Amino acid sequence: MSNTASAGWGSRVGLILAMAGNAVGLGNFLRFPAQAIENGGGAFIIPYLVCFLLMGLPLLFVEWSMGRFGGKYKQHSTPFIFDAMGKAPYWKYFGVFGIFTNIAVAAFYCYLESWALSWAYYSVAGTFTGMSQTEVQAFFQNYIELGTSHPVIFWIICLFLNTWILSRGLSGGVEKVAKIGMPLLILFGLILGITGLTLQASPDGAINDGVVGLNYLWNPDFSTIWSFKVWVAAAGQIFFTLSLGMGSIHCYASYLNSKEDIALNAMSAGWMNEFVEVVLGSMIIIPISIGYLGIEAVTNMVSGGSGLGIGFAVLPKLFADWGAFGVVAGLMWFGLLFFAGITSSLAMGTPVMGFLDDNFGIRQSRGAWIFGGIILLLGLPCVLSQDAFNEFDYWAGTIALVVFALVEIVLFAWVFGMDKGWAEINAGADIKVPKIFKFIIQFVSPVFLIVVFIGAIPGIIENATKDTSFYGWMARFLLLALFALICVFVYIASKRNQSSKLY
Repeated sequence: MSNTASAGWGSRVGLILAMAGNAVGLGNFLRFPAQAIENGGGAFIIPYLVCFLLMGLPLLFVEWSMGRFGGKYKQHSTPFIFDAMGKAPYWKYFGVFGIFTNIAVAAFYCYLESWALSWAYYSVAGTFTGMSQTEVQAFFQNYIELGTSHPVIFWIICLFLNTWILSRGLSGGVEKVAKIGMPLLILFGLILGITGLTLQASPDGAINDGVVGLNYLWNPDFSTIWSFKVWVAAAGQIFFTLSLGMGSIHCYASYLNSKEDIALNAMSAGWMNEFVEVVLGSMIIIPISIGYLGIEAVTNMVSGGSGLGIGFAVLPKLFADWGAFGVVAGLMWFGLLFFAGITSSLAMGTPVMGFLDDNFGIRQSRGAWIFGGIILLLGLPCVLSQDAFNEFDYWAGTIALVVFALVEIVLFAWVFGMDKGWAEINAGADIKVPKIFKFIIQFVSPVFLIVVFIGAIPGIIENATKDTSFYGWMARFLLLALFALICVFVYIASKRNQSSKLY
């Protein structure tokens, strides 16, 4: 029997915190506020919540139930979870996306995560003290362009931490980090959020009260609601923030027993993520930065829907001007980002470990170090080149998610069967999912995903045909080679497991 077959979660609280940690990531604090400003402010919350109800929650129910179903057959990764639910041998190759995406996203995500770790160190060390805003921005630009050896050092430290924690297993590693990291993340977020909201315009530097930034963030431009671009942005944010279409939720849920309440667990993790994103994510970078820099400057900085520049190049200078509390604020802000990052990246390693254990008998501890080695090799181009980083982000962190989600909901609702699927969602539930979600999962969510995919086709063509640098082409080759290699291992595993066909 596989070693992971007997693995599991130590407690329900630990499971929910780990699932929430998987969803809560850097995008909650850096990407969401910028997306809201770019797409109508307060009006953005309407398509955002519609996407959450018609796509986010349904996919959470689907992925949790698929994972638990696969766990009954001692399968903890999507190739053979799909194989268990489908009626044709090709389904397991669609399930390859659930391993491919985690590896490819982790390759660049761990590098982003290491930025937070290094900036926490720089905040405590007083690196930004005495720097002008221009100097802090130059320091950030020099850092991401590999103008110093520090990015590589902190990246390797970050990889080692991820790998070591994963080698400790679910309850001994991932769950312990979630139980520590998520409460600290929320505590730091609340303290910084209250600081941002209570900021007062003063001779010390602030030119606006904190509520000015909050009002600006949520000032509604209702004309944007009719823009297809805004709806695609809202759908993309839901994918990004809930870690949907990756396969990590399936893996986490596969370690549950058959009577565990996945309906309540899925909703608890989903709504906790929404609280962190919509409430805490709105209260920090925009109110503080507008408080000191003004609306026009911040609007220019979030052009393109990213808050990276504000988070790493603006706030450090502002914190440095706060004296002793600024050191604490910097540590909390970048500590918050680091905990948000590592709880997500840990989830990316578990499907790989589960696949190796289930099908090749490679124990979790060894599988974790194999995963770490793969990320080290694939992540190096992302560290060395922004072009490679962007290729990994677009193909693995955007397009692959939509393709995987569309395939999985068709498999669940139309191949496995909606009646069986609905029974699986509600099995052991302390609460019953409203019946309207049965209709939404079968009809509305697939159409929603098809529309999103069609809307992305022009971008796919443009990105596939554009010229890029040597590192960009290397990234494309590595992504294709990775997908093909995983398919080969799935084929080998299927031959090894012929005698234990799951249905």
